[in-house]
Amino acid sequence: MKTFRIDAGPQTIALATEGGIPHVIWWGQALPESEDLQQLALAGRHDLTGGMLDVLPALSLSPEPGRAFQGQPGHLLAEADGTPLAPAFTFDRAEAGQGTLTLISRSAGLVLTHRLVARPTGTITLQTVLEADRPIRVLWLAAPVLPAPQHGQIIDVSGKWIGEMQLNRVDWIPGIRLREARTGRSGHEHPPYLVLSGEGCTNTQGQALALHYAWSGGHRMVAEELPDGRRQIQFGHALGAETEPGTRFETAELIAACSTSGLNGIAAIFQRDLRDRVVHWPAPARPRPVHYNCWEAVYFDHRLDALAEIATRAAALGAERFVLDDGWFGRRDDDTSSLGDWTVDRKKWPDGLNPLISHVHSLGMAFGLWFEPEMVNPDSDLFRAHPDWMLGPREQTTGRHQMVLNLSRPEVRENLFHQISAILTEYPIDYVKWDHNRLLPVVDASQSRGIYELLARLRAAHPGVEIETCASGGGRIDAGILAHTHRVWLSDSNDALERLRIQHDAALFLPACITGSHVGPRHCHTSGRVLPMAFRAWVAAQRHMGFEMDLRELTDEEALTLARVTRWWKANRGWMMAGTILRLDSDDPAVTAELQLAADGGRFVVFAGQAEASRQILPRPMRLTGLDPEARYEIRLINAEDAPRQSRGPNALKAGPLTLSGRALMTHGIQLPVAWPATMWVVEGTRS
Repeated sequence: MKTFRIDAGPQTIALATEGGIPHVIWWGQALPESEDLQQLALAGRHDLTGGMLDVLPALSLSPEPGRAFQGQPGHLLAEADGTPLAPAFTFDRAEAGQGTLTLISRSAGLVLTHRLVARPTGTITLQTVLEADRPIRVLWLAAPVLPAPQHGQIIDVSGKWIGEMQLNRVDWIPGIRLREARTGRSGHEHPPYLVLSGEGCTNTQGQALALHYAWSGGHRMVAEELPDGRRQIQFGHALGAETEPGTRFETAELIAACSTSGLNGIAAIFQRDLRDRVVHWPAPARPRPVHYNCWEAVYFDHRLDALAEIATRAAALGAERFVLDDGWFGRRDDDTSSLGDWTVDRKKWPDGLNPLISHVHSLGMAFGLWFEPEMVNPDSDLFRAHPDWMLGPREQTTGRHQMVLNLSRPEVRENLFHQISAILTEYPIDYVKWDHNRLLPVVDASQSRGIYELLARLRAAHPGVEIETCASGGGRIDAGILAHTHRVWLSDSNDALERLRIQHDAALFLPACITGSHVGPRHCHTSGRVLPMAFRAWVAAQRHMGFEMDLRELTDEEALTLARVTRWWKANRGWMMAGTILRLDSDDPAVTAELQLAADGGRFVVFAGQAEASRQILPRPMRLTGLDPEARYEIRLINAEDAPRQSRGPNALKAGPLTLSGRALMTHGIQLPVAWPATMWVVEGTRS
């Protein structure tokens, strides 16, 4: 028997082989360096009983259909002509380096490689590569397969447009929980995240394991309990996504995390991993700028005088970047035409974009521009010239009056590169909002490889440009796309009540610095709600803050409130954007709360959002987390003016600061004032 291990921060993955593909004997909290892996492997051997084969097939890194494995296999292969392949792999060798482990197995002209890499952020990334000495077909190839714990729950993520990042807690039962995104993007419906929570795990305590599949083009997740009781987790591209025979296939990286401090331990690792490893910032030292986007102010109605006035108001309120959204190109007066024709509409912009850009720059703001390059309208010059560039069958259902360009074709990528690069060269643009509003008509992994290649080329040509990924809001948020972009548009909903919940659940995976959150219009365009400006502003201030409304509608009071919250965010963004979001275990289900903790632990801010009326009369104490129990902290409610007139008692935080130990704050908590629904309490804390 041969054994191996790899360690990263709080977790260890240990493996063993007795001649076949290695299998995981431990995935969990870090093992002692002195752990005897031979003994650990022996301790995990199962018995046999009636109704079973005489040998228990291994739950290996790629369970083999040719080894009588009774669960879902880790690969489904065929010869180029479709003849099924069921290879029986033999372990060849291991290659170990500093923080890396490569395990190689072979079978009759096939080489199966599993790569594990320990990342300094505390994650371990796992990837499968399959190579053949002849063209073969791959229907399914899993990233390295991991065993699941024998206790706790499955937490996976679903959602919809304007209702993203919904957590599902599911008990294990015999059989399969299958989640598959077949829309050509990671999707609102099935984002590629999974948490395996231990018994009694909460936000702040307990054990948890988690996985994030770093792929944007549709994926498949299998959580299976076998008849013998063993459990496995598989992630890979969507079934059948590799549409052509080939000699080399690889999965995306599967990012693994482990926590002994509840779901917040997972959140802290994933937030740090995306912020410090996955995203490659154009200017890492530059503060995240306050963002203004004009979409919900003017839609397609682009007029220089109106946009210049709005830009002036945005700058006065504290905005530092102005983004011109959809409608500036081709003959784009609505969403039925011109996608694919990335030239400035001279009817709307007779002098090009320079007059607006010059005005924006004179106000001290940077300038950004919207594109949707992967799409094409049938009513466009590009489609009329190249109808064969469309992805999928000619007769297909449109989505938002548009089709998808086939980015596996080099000539399509070349055309898009030159069109976009020409705009970025002609105009001083430092930001691109990159949208993706239509589902793919077919499942094809080469589409995602094509978009990655196009983005990489554009970033190399324009290294100072920051890119936001938007896909009907939060339809493509994963580490694959974030390796090429810098900000996500979490949802098309600017309803602050919806955002409060979406942001809270997304914090399990996403850091504040990449998560765009905007103060929307008084009358929300996606829900019809009318919410107070203070609540809208504070919800946006929880993440990378921006505005998205017609600023000419603001009353003087609303403008003062928005400017005040914006000043607060700018004064605190340095430590907040580098800190950690910790979800709080609220004892009142009407309150959604989090604590953002500075990297050095010296300061924090609590956001407690009253989403609806509480069932009890008075607020329940809010227990904090992540603090030093022996330290003392001064806490201060910074928006006591938002208390309703019904808040008439002697609540201490309304009157001034308090100083309490970390233990008191985490055990008993803080007593907040009475609040109406759509109120956000904001409490600052500083270690004495």
